[in-house]
Amino acid sequence: MSSVENLGALERRLNAFIPQQQIRGEVETRLKRLGRTAKIHGFRPGKAPFKILQQQYGAQVHREVLGDALQRSFDETAQAESLRVAGYPSFVVKEADPAAEQIEYSATFEVYPEVVIGDIASETLERAVYTLSDADVDSTVTTLRKQRAVFEATDRPARKEDQVQMDFCGKLEGAVFEGGEAKGFVTVLGASNLLPDFESAIVGMKAGESKSFDMTFPQDYHGKDVAGKQVTFAVTLHSVEAPRLPELDAELAKSLGIADGDTGKLKAEIRDNLEREVKRRLKVRNKGNAMDLLLKVCSFGAPKALVDAETQNLIEHTLYDMRERGVKIPQGTSLPPELFAERAEKRVKLGLILADLASRHGLKAEREQIMAMVQEHAQSFEHPEEVVRWHYADPSRLQEASNMALEDNVTAWVMGGAKVVDKPVEFADLMGKNG
Repeated sequence: MSSVENLGALERRLNAFIPQQQIRGEVETRLKRLGRTAKIHGFRPGKAPFKILQQQYGAQVHREVLGDALQRSFDETAQAESLRVAGYPSFVVKEADPAAEQIEYSATFEVYPEVVIGDIASETLERAVYTLSDADVDSTVTTLRKQRAVFEATDRPARKEDQVQMDFCGKLEGAVFEGGEAKGFVTVLGASNLLPDFESAIVGMKAGESKSFDMTFPQDYHGKDVAGKQVTFAVTLHSVEAPRLPELDAELAKSLGIADGDTGKLKAEIRDNLEREVKRRLKVRNKGNAMDLLLKVCSFGAPKALVDAETQNLIEHTLYDMRERGVKIPQGTSLPPELFAERAEKRVKLGLILADLASRHGLKAEREQIMAMVQEHAQSFEHPEEVVRWHYADPSRLQEASNMALEDNVTAWVMGGAKVVDKPVEFADLMGKNG
């Protein structure tokens, strides 16, 4: 007989028994199988007495058999009781006496929560909208020209977008602080390389000028020695160079991949790329709004086992990304789990909600949707057909596209049920987020 105790909202404890004879029989079978190849000093392979095998391998084999039997017994009981187990159980053997007729054990585990979708119809959902304009295309062309700017010396005062070279020395209470001094430092004003207050002091200076000024570092500045403190900087500006942008002509078009140098084709290609990117970013933002609404109207706890697993997954992914960016991180390094716990819980809850909606409302990704996702993704590469072939060469590579299609279906379902209000967004805001 077995029984299941309710220990909390999601935690359960199974109390059950395993016949001792079942364990003994399997241990004997495995020892005999092991004896065919085991190398034991003083005996040829397969000739060692059973008693010797018991002495040398009995304890290890018994642990393995017991572990397998516990998991099998648990799985059978969970299936019979229709328990939706989340994660892995923790076993405690209460009676391990080899002479006992039964082995009594308990298994503590969590179950999946019941997902109940709240009243979406009473909720308001903002849908970000934007229509690309000719000004956006022109602005992007200007940005591309700025990226190819040539800097030329000028006698006028420095201003935003100029390239300057300087020496500076910062002192805290009369002493130079770490990172506060540099010679021949080169930067472009307005490129967010300097703190705003420091940059403001440079704007208006001419080449050859020197000045001193006080500045207070932000409270959250990464340099803890000066964070929130006032320092004094002495700056000498050696040069000011103004940007000279290339003309929008055939030469520029060719440098940007238009073989015949047609500037009209260049603008058309830029518009196509921008429209595709605007569409993608709007989708990402609106999907995020829909998912946040689902989390708001669904109230249930996430199984700790799943949250812990997702937390570890996020840690490993973060460490991998840091190493890919060139950050030297020793093997075996971890990160504080508490930094990822809230995000992990959100991801687990959303996963449970999406699975429930897909099952209950038939929102699963269709084959045509997955194909369209892959095709759309491939368009951003030089050889789209190769990218498509790569995805379909291994079905597992389609999983991400399948997940995205499911999320799109759920987003459409939420928008079909909530009170949707269109909210125009600014181009700069849209392109600066959700990348």
